[in-house]
Amino acid sequence: MEVGVYPISKALEIANELDLDLVEISPKAAPPVCKIIDYKKFVYEQKKREKALKAKASKVVVKEIRFGPNTDNHDYEFKKKHAEKFLKDGAKLKAYVFFKGRSIIYQEQGQILLLRLAQDLEDVGKVEQMPKLEGKRMIMYIAPKK
Repeated sequence: MEVGVYPISKALEIANELDLDLVEISPKAAPPVCKIIDYKKFVYEQKKREKALKAKASKVVVKEIRFGPNTDNHDYEFKKKHAEKFLKDGAKLKAYVFFKGRSIIYQEQGQILLLRLAQDLEDVGKVEQMPKLEGKRMIMYIAPKK
């Protein structure tokens, strides 16, 4: 079979003779590009290509670290080391202060704690979202530096 430009009727005739399908590859081209191939095989190879691309795509991992508004210095240092490790491993970090009951009155302390964490981690990560109060949580996101 020769490669060339054929009218649709001639292309369909050739495809029928070879017991194959006429598959439109690029419909937006002028004239539309078609191939004479086995359609099931074409679909299988297309799915295989998409799966390979999906496997290569990087998955974003988000690790969480929870603080209280009155977190002690030792606990803060301990959690900061974990946060540093997460960022070095390439994961995003979601640090939040959880306010239980009446501890919501310590919002400033929670914000100071998160900003202190951002400042301590600025060499390994950059702040993606500044501390923001959502319900009983004050949340801040930090992304790893490349």
